[in-house]
Amino acid sequence: MRATKSLSVRTVAVIGAVAAVVAGSVVGTAATAHAAPGSCPSLYVVAIPGTWETGVGEAPKPGMLTAVTNAIDGGNIETDYVTYPATAFPWEGDAYGASEAQAVANASGLLKAKADACPGTRFGIIGYSQGADAAGDLAASIGTGAGIVPADKIAAVGLISDPKRSDTDALVGPKVVGSGVGGPRIGGFGYVSPVTRTFCAVGDLYCSTPREDFVARLAGFLAVSSDPTPSAIGKYVSEAQALLADLSAVGGLPALAGQLTDQANEDRVEQIQTFYRSQVHTDYRNYRVDPNGATATSWLANYLRDAA
Repeated sequence: MRATKSLSVRTVAVIGAVAAVVAGSVVGTAATAHAAPGSCPSLYVVAIPGTWETGVGEAPKPGMLTAVTNAIDGGNIETDYVTYPATAFPWEGDAYGASEAQAVANASGLLKAKADACPGTRFGIIGYSQGADAAGDLAASIGTGAGIVPADKIAAVGLISDPKRSDTDALVGPKVVGSGVGGPRIGGFGYVSPVTRTFCAVGDLYCSTPREDFVARLAGFLAVSSDPTPSAIGKYVSEAQALLADLSAVGGLPALAGQLTDQANEDRVEQIQTFYRSQVHTDYRNYRVDPNGATATSWLANYLRDAA
Protein backbone atom coordinates (compact mmCIF):
# COMPACT_ATOMS: atom_id res chain seq x y z
CA MET A 1 0.00 0.00 0.00
CA ARG A 2 2.81 2.39 0.79
CA ALA A 3 4.38 1.81 -2.62
CA THR A 4 1.04 2.41 -4.37
CA LYS A 5 0.51 5.65 -2.48
CA SER A 6 4.04 6.79 -3.31
CA LEU A 7 3.51 6.06 -7.00
CA SER A 8 0.27 8.00 -6.99
CA VAL A 9 1.88 11.06 -5.41
CA ARG A 10 4.79 10.91 -7.83
CA THR A 11 2.46 10.49 -10.78
CA VAL A 12 0.38 13.52 -9.84
CA ALA A 13 3.52 15.58 -9.32
CA VAL A 14 4.96 14.61 -12.69
CA ILE A 15 1.74 15.27 -14.59
CA GLY A 16 1.49 18.62 -12.81
CA ALA A 17 5.03 19.48 -13.83
CA VAL A 18 4.34 18.60 -17.45
CA ALA A 19 1.15 20.68 -17.36
CA ALA A 20 3.23 23.60 -16.10
CA VAL A 21 5.44 23.23 -19.17
CA VAL A 22 2.30 23.33 -21.31
CA ALA A 23 0.95 26.42 -19.61
CA GLY A 24 4.01 28.53 -19.00
CA SER A 25 6.05 30.75 -21.26
CA VAL A 26 8.70 33.14 -20.01
CA VAL A 27 8.43 36.76 -21.07
CA GLY A 28 11.18 37.91 -23.41
CA THR A 29 12.62 41.35 -23.98
CA ALA A 30 12.16 43.75 -26.88
CA ALA A 31 10.66 47.15 -27.56
CA THR A 32 6.90 47.44 -27.91
CA ALA A 33 5.52 47.82 -31.45
CA HIS A 34 2.96 50.43 -32.43
CA ALA A 35 0.33 50.32 -35.14
CA ALA A 36 1.34 51.99 -38.38
CA PRO A 37 -0.53 55.14 -39.34
CA GLY A 38 -2.97 55.15 -42.23
CA SER A 39 -6.56 54.14 -42.67
CA CYS A 40 -6.32 50.95 -44.76
CA PRO A 41 -3.01 49.09 -44.94
CA SER A 42 -2.38 46.40 -47.53
CA LEU A 43 -1.58 43.97 -44.68
CA TYR A 44 -3.01 44.06 -41.16
CA VAL A 45 -1.21 41.77 -38.70
CA VAL A 46 -2.71 40.66 -35.39
CA ALA A 47 -0.08 39.50 -32.92
CA ILE A 48 -1.05 37.29 -29.96
CA PRO A 49 1.59 37.29 -27.20
CA GLY A 50 2.40 34.37 -24.94
CA THR A 51 1.53 33.50 -21.36
CA TRP A 52 2.12 36.39 -18.94
CA GLU A 53 3.13 38.74 -21.78
CA THR A 54 -0.15 40.64 -21.42
CA GLY A 55 -3.28 40.59 -19.23
CA VAL A 56 -6.84 41.80 -18.98
CA GLY A 57 -6.81 45.58 -19.30
CA GLU A 58 -3.04 45.60 -19.78
CA ALA A 59 -0.96 46.62 -22.77
CA PRO A 60 1.20 43.75 -24.04
CA LYS A 61 4.54 43.61 -22.27
CA PRO A 62 7.74 43.48 -24.31
CA GLY A 63 7.94 39.89 -25.53
CA MET A 64 8.87 37.46 -28.26
CA LEU A 65 6.71 38.88 -31.03
CA THR A 66 8.04 42.42 -30.75
CA ALA A 67 11.16 41.19 -32.54
CA VAL A 68 8.83 40.52 -35.47
CA THR A 69 6.48 43.49 -35.30
CA ASN A 70 9.20 46.08 -34.77
CA ALA A 71 10.81 44.89 -37.99
CA ILE A 72 7.67 45.20 -40.13
CA ASP A 73 5.66 48.00 -38.59
CA GLY A 74 5.01 51.02 -40.80
CA GLY A 75 4.39 51.77 -44.45
CA ASN A 76 1.77 49.45 -45.90
CA ILE A 77 1.73 47.10 -42.88
CA GLU A 78 -0.21 47.76 -39.70
CA THR A 79 0.21 45.67 -36.56
CA ASP A 80 -2.07 45.27 -33.57
CA TYR A 81 -1.52 43.31 -30.38
CA VAL A 82 -4.23 41.16 -28.83
CA THR A 83 -4.79 41.59 -25.11
CA TYR A 84 -6.30 38.68 -23.18
CA PRO A 85 -5.85 37.07 -19.75
CA ALA A 86 -2.67 35.21 -20.82
CA THR A 87 -2.91 33.13 -17.67
CA ALA A 88 -1.99 29.50 -17.16
CA PHE A 89 -3.55 28.33 -13.91
CA PRO A 90 -7.02 28.63 -12.32
CA TRP A 91 -5.69 30.53 -9.30
CA GLU A 92 -4.57 33.31 -11.65
CA GLY A 93 -8.20 33.97 -12.60
CA ASP A 94 -8.59 31.93 -15.79
CA ALA A 95 -7.48 28.40 -16.60
CA TYR A 96 -5.31 28.02 -19.67
CA GLY A 97 -8.15 26.86 -21.93
CA ALA A 98 -10.41 29.76 -21.03
CA SER A 99 -7.57 32.25 -21.45
CA GLU A 100 -6.67 30.87 -24.88
CA ALA A 101 -10.31 30.94 -26.00
CA GLN A 102 -10.53 34.61 -25.01
CA ALA A 103 -7.44 35.33 -27.09
CA VAL A 104 -9.14 33.76 -30.12
CA ALA A 105 -12.29 35.82 -29.51
CA ASN A 106 -10.39 39.08 -29.08
CA ALA A 107 -8.24 38.50 -32.16
CA SER A 108 -11.37 37.68 -34.16
CA GLY A 109 -12.86 40.99 -33.08
CA LEU A 110 -9.83 42.89 -34.34
CA LEU A 111 -9.92 41.12 -37.70
CA LYS A 112 -13.66 41.71 -38.11
CA ALA A 113 -13.39 45.42 -37.31
CA LYS A 114 -10.56 45.92 -39.81
CA ALA A 115 -12.30 43.83 -42.49
CA ASP A 116 -15.44 45.93 -42.13
CA ALA A 117 -13.48 49.18 -42.34
CA CYS A 118 -11.03 48.10 -45.05
CA PRO A 119 -12.48 45.61 -47.56
CA GLY A 120 -9.28 45.52 -49.61
CA THR A 121 -6.94 44.76 -46.70
CA ARG A 122 -5.44 41.29 -46.29
CA PHE A 123 -4.45 39.77 -42.96
CA GLY A 124 -1.59 38.17 -41.09
CA ILE A 125 -1.97 36.22 -37.86
CA ILE A 126 1.03 35.51 -35.63
CA GLY A 127 1.41 34.10 -32.14
CA TYR A 128 3.93 32.81 -29.64
CA SER A 129 3.44 29.99 -27.12
CA GLN A 130 -0.11 30.27 -25.73
CA GLY A 131 -0.56 32.99 -28.33
CA ALA A 132 0.48 30.52 -31.06
CA ASP A 133 -2.17 28.14 -29.74
CA ALA A 134 -4.77 30.88 -30.15
CA ALA A 135 -3.41 32.13 -33.49
CA GLY A 136 -3.40 28.59 -34.85
CA ASP A 137 -6.96 27.93 -33.68
CA LEU A 138 -8.11 31.18 -35.27
CA ALA A 139 -6.35 30.39 -38.54
CA ALA A 140 -7.77 26.86 -38.54
CA SER A 141 -11.32 28.12 -38.03
CA ILE A 142 -10.91 30.56 -40.93
CA GLY A 143 -9.31 27.95 -43.13
CA THR A 144 -12.10 25.44 -42.52
CA GLY A 145 -14.89 27.92 -43.22
CA ALA A 146 -15.94 28.81 -39.70
CA GLY A 147 -13.90 31.99 -39.26
CA ILE A 148 -14.63 35.66 -39.02
CA VAL A 149 -13.14 36.52 -42.46
CA PRO A 150 -12.85 34.56 -45.73
CA ALA A 151 -9.84 32.26 -46.03
CA ASP A 152 -8.56 34.04 -49.13
CA LYS A 153 -8.08 37.19 -47.04
CA ILE A 154 -5.35 35.50 -44.98
CA ALA A 155 -1.95 36.29 -46.48
CA ALA A 156 0.32 34.79 -43.81
CA VAL A 157 0.17 32.86 -40.53
CA GLY A 158 3.22 32.43 -38.28
CA LEU A 159 3.22 30.24 -35.17
CA ILE A 160 6.21 30.23 -32.83
CA SER A 161 6.27 27.29 -30.38
CA ASP A 162 2.72 26.13 -31.07
CA PRO A 163 1.48 23.58 -28.49
CA LYS A 164 -0.87 22.15 -31.13
CA ARG A 165 1.78 21.80 -33.84
CA SER A 166 1.18 18.83 -36.11
CA ASP A 167 4.05 16.90 -37.64
CA THR A 168 2.41 17.64 -41.00
CA ASP A 169 2.47 21.44 -40.52
CA ALA A 170 4.91 23.44 -42.64
CA LEU A 171 7.89 23.66 -40.28
CA VAL A 172 10.57 26.29 -40.90
CA GLY A 173 13.89 25.10 -39.55
CA PRO A 174 15.44 21.80 -38.47
CA LYS A 175 13.16 18.79 -38.12
CA VAL A 176 11.86 18.12 -34.60
CA VAL A 177 10.21 15.09 -33.04
CA GLY A 178 6.51 14.47 -32.56
CA SER A 179 3.97 17.25 -32.33
CA GLY A 180 2.75 19.86 -29.85
CA VAL A 181 2.12 18.75 -26.29
CA GLY A 182 -1.55 19.70 -26.59
CA GLY A 183 -2.05 17.42 -29.58
CA PRO A 184 -2.51 18.44 -33.23
CA ARG A 185 -5.61 20.33 -34.37
CA ILE A 186 -8.30 18.06 -35.71
CA GLY A 187 -8.86 19.05 -39.35
CA GLY A 188 -5.69 21.12 -39.74
CA PHE A 189 -5.63 24.57 -41.34
CA GLY A 190 -7.80 23.92 -44.37
CA TYR A 191 -7.57 26.61 -47.03
CA VAL A 192 -4.99 28.66 -45.13
CA SER A 193 -2.50 25.75 -45.01
CA PRO A 194 -0.48 27.10 -47.97
CA VAL A 195 0.32 30.34 -46.12
CA THR A 196 0.82 28.89 -42.62
CA ARG A 197 4.32 28.43 -41.21
CA THR A 198 5.33 27.03 -37.85
CA PHE A 199 8.57 27.33 -35.87
CA CYS A 200 9.68 24.86 -33.21
CA ALA A 201 13.18 24.75 -31.77
CA VAL A 202 14.84 21.40 -31.24
CA GLY A 203 14.25 20.50 -27.60
CA ASP A 204 11.24 22.77 -27.03
CA LEU A 205 8.84 20.47 -25.17
CA TYR A 206 5.98 22.88 -25.72
CA CYS A 207 5.82 22.21 -29.46
CA SER A 208 7.83 18.99 -29.75
CA THR A 209 6.51 16.04 -27.76
CA PRO A 210 7.29 12.48 -28.87
CA ARG A 211 4.19 10.67 -30.14
CA GLU A 212 4.78 7.80 -27.72
CA ASP A 213 5.04 10.03 -24.61
CA PHE A 214 1.47 9.60 -23.41
CA VAL A 215 2.01 11.11 -19.97
CA ALA A 216 3.07 14.43 -21.50
CA ARG A 217 0.29 14.24 -24.09
CA LEU A 218 -2.33 13.58 -21.40
CA ALA A 219 -1.09 16.51 -19.31
CA GLY A 220 -1.10 18.71 -22.40
CA PHE A 221 -4.63 17.70 -23.31
CA LEU A 222 -5.86 18.47 -19.78
CA ALA A 223 -4.32 21.95 -20.00
CA VAL A 224 -5.56 22.96 -23.44
CA SER A 225 -9.04 21.49 -22.84
CA SER A 226 -9.73 23.59 -19.74
CA ASP A 227 -12.09 26.05 -21.44
CA PRO A 228 -15.46 25.47 -19.73
CA THR A 229 -17.66 26.96 -22.47
CA PRO A 230 -20.12 24.45 -24.01
CA SER A 231 -19.09 25.34 -27.56
CA ALA A 232 -15.66 23.80 -26.95
CA ILE A 233 -16.95 20.36 -25.93
CA GLY A 234 -17.17 18.90 -29.43
CA LYS A 235 -13.56 19.85 -30.19
CA TYR A 236 -12.36 18.33 -26.93
CA VAL A 237 -14.21 15.08 -27.60
CA SER A 238 -12.53 14.73 -31.00
CA GLU A 239 -9.10 15.47 -29.53
CA ALA A 240 -9.64 12.99 -26.69
CA GLN A 241 -10.72 10.30 -29.14
CA ALA A 242 -7.57 10.83 -31.19
CA LEU A 243 -5.39 10.56 -28.09
CA LEU A 244 -7.17 7.40 -26.91
CA ALA A 245 -6.87 5.84 -30.37
CA ASP A 246 -3.10 6.36 -30.33
CA LEU A 247 -2.88 4.94 -26.81
CA SER A 248 -5.00 1.91 -27.73
CA ALA A 249 -2.75 1.21 -30.69
CA VAL A 250 0.22 0.61 -28.35
CA GLY A 251 -1.56 -1.38 -25.66
CA GLY A 252 -3.94 0.98 -23.87
CA LEU A 253 -3.77 1.77 -20.17
CA PRO A 254 -1.00 -0.74 -19.41
CA ALA A 255 1.23 1.21 -21.80
CA LEU A 256 0.41 4.43 -19.92
CA ALA A 257 1.08 2.76 -16.58
CA GLY A 258 4.45 1.66 -17.90
CA GLN A 259 5.37 5.32 -18.32
CA LEU A 260 4.52 6.08 -14.70
CA THR A 261 7.01 3.88 -12.87
CA ASP A 262 9.27 5.46 -10.29
CA GLN A 263 12.21 5.41 -12.70
CA ALA A 264 10.16 6.85 -15.56
CA ASN A 265 8.91 9.64 -13.31
CA GLU A 266 12.42 10.48 -12.17
CA ASP A 267 13.62 10.57 -15.78
CA ARG A 268 10.74 12.86 -16.73
CA VAL A 269 11.45 15.29 -13.90
CA GLU A 270 15.07 15.48 -15.03
CA GLN A 271 13.94 16.07 -18.63
CA ILE A 272 11.69 18.94 -17.55
CA GLN A 273 14.42 20.49 -15.42
CA THR A 274 16.85 20.26 -18.33
CA PHE A 275 14.28 21.90 -20.57
CA TYR A 276 13.81 24.85 -18.22
CA ARG A 277 17.55 25.31 -17.80
CA SER A 278 18.09 25.30 -21.56
CA GLN A 279 15.78 28.32 -22.09
CA VAL A 280 15.18 27.00 -25.60
CA HIS A 281 11.53 28.08 -25.42
CA THR A 282 12.55 31.72 -25.01
CA ASP A 283 15.42 31.86 -27.51
CA TYR A 284 13.63 32.11 -30.87
CA ARG A 285 15.27 35.46 -31.60
CA ASN A 286 18.54 33.54 -31.86
CA TYR A 287 17.27 30.19 -33.19
CA ARG A 288 18.54 29.85 -36.75
CA VAL A 289 16.12 28.30 -39.21
CA ASP A 290 17.86 28.52 -42.59
CA PRO A 291 21.38 28.34 -44.08
CA ASN A 292 21.46 32.12 -44.56
CA GLY A 293 21.41 32.65 -40.80
CA ALA A 294 17.82 33.87 -40.45
CA THR A 295 16.34 33.31 -37.02
CA ALA A 296 12.74 32.30 -36.38
CA THR A 297 11.70 35.89 -35.69
CA SER A 298 13.64 37.48 -38.56
CA TRP A 299 12.40 34.83 -41.02
CA LEU A 300 8.81 35.49 -39.93
CA ALA A 301 9.26 39.25 -40.31
CA ASN A 302 10.56 38.74 -43.87
CA TYR A 303 7.66 36.41 -44.63
CA LEU A 304 5.14 39.02 -43.55
CA ARG A 305 6.86 41.77 -45.52
CA ASP A 306 6.78 39.61 -48.63
CA ALA A 307 3.06 38.96 -48.10
CA ALA A 308 2.16 42.64 -47.84
